[in-house]
Amino acid sequence: MTASQPLLPFRLPPPAGGRVDLLVVAGEHSGDEHAARMVRELRAKHPELVVAALGGPGLAAAGAQLLHDLTSTSVVGLVEVLKHYSFFKALFAETLRWIGEYRPRAVCFVDYPGLNLRLAAALRERGLSVQGGGRIRLLYYISPQIWAWKAGRRHTMARDLDALAVIFPFEVECYADTRLPVEFVGHPFLAPDYVPPVSYDPQAPVLLLPGSRTQAVARIYPVLLAAQARYRAGGGEKEAAVIYPSDEVAAVLQRWDAPGCRAVRTGTTVAASAVLTSSGTMSLHCALAGIPGAIAYRTNPLTYLLARWWVKLDYIGIANLLLHEPMYPEFIQGAATPAALAAQLRACTGDTERRTRTKAQQQRLRALLDQPAAGTVADWMSRHLQESP
Repeated sequence: MTASQPLLPFRLPPPAGGRVDLLVVAGEHSGDEHAARMVRELRAKHPELVVAALGGPGLAAAGAQLLHDLTSTSVVGLVEVLKHYSFFKALFAETLRWIGEYRPRAVCFVDYPGLNLRLAAALRERGLSVQGGGRIRLLYYISPQIWAWKAGRRHTMARDLDALAVIFPFEVECYADTRLPVEFVGHPFLAPDYVPPVSYDPQAPVLLLPGSRTQAVARIYPVLLAAQARYRAGGGEKEAAVIYPSDEVAAVLQRWDAPGCRAVRTGTTVAASAVLTSSGTMSLHCALAGIPGAIAYRTNPLTYLLARWWVKLDYIGIANLLLHEPMYPEFIQGAATPAALAAQLRACTGDTERRTRTKAQQQRLRALLDQPAAGTVADWMSRHLQESP
């Protein structure tokens, strides 16, 4: 949460032209990025299309009317959500009111299942969506990771949604026992025109990626800095770079002195010889680039204990989950120490066998994701908008 967060209660602005064709709901920086690519392509095909969004700066730049910046208020974990319960309750109610009043032809939910699946269910219960007897089509882009945990969500998704577009080829089969139409639209990171945020160069600095949520960044960034300092003190030659996605995260980074560490805003490709990364989307970017590294993650202690109880996963990193092996060794909570992470940097920059193994894992990962798709997500969305009244 930031100081710019609106006071409660608040109202979302009306559509700029009094009507809207498509509402996009994308709650995180990665979802905002993926949704923005979709909207740019959609508006190139259909210049008359009116798009509004609960998202971030990417969607705004793509031509959507930004109703509220969800990327600046994104949190993860039960404890973190409870701290901001009043805000999210008000946002939820106001979003339902807005949809009920302005009736977009379709709503596209992008990832962010904690909010989006609840909105889909509420729209059905209120009779606004097609599945509830209404006229608004509910579409979902980027499936929750039901192949990793909470597989039962597929049945409520089939009940509430009209169609789903997935980015992992094997996800289509995950919904085979439901009536939900599911289509593989390709992984956005492997699109021909996609410019990756990172690349591998054995001569480049090491990369520190503390994440995109301010609370998570505040917990892990000082640990990453201490690990880099230990690595340098032990004879490591590489300086460091840290990528940040927003002004809010930049403000968090500035709380600590970071000699030998250059801060870079997302938007250009940053070369790296090794990486210490959070478990989110950027870890997959690094894996696809073949950068050797490790995952470091700390969350609220109560959130962690609850997650250990509820979620039974071998790994938290996306590449590790997909490969069923630790391409990136994971250091979680108390295991994420400067000493352990400095040792990982030394291995990643000095161990030829480690680099060779990472290269082989990168090739397997790209082969897994780089499968032919029937069309792009914009093609998929265009078809469903044409079917909407």
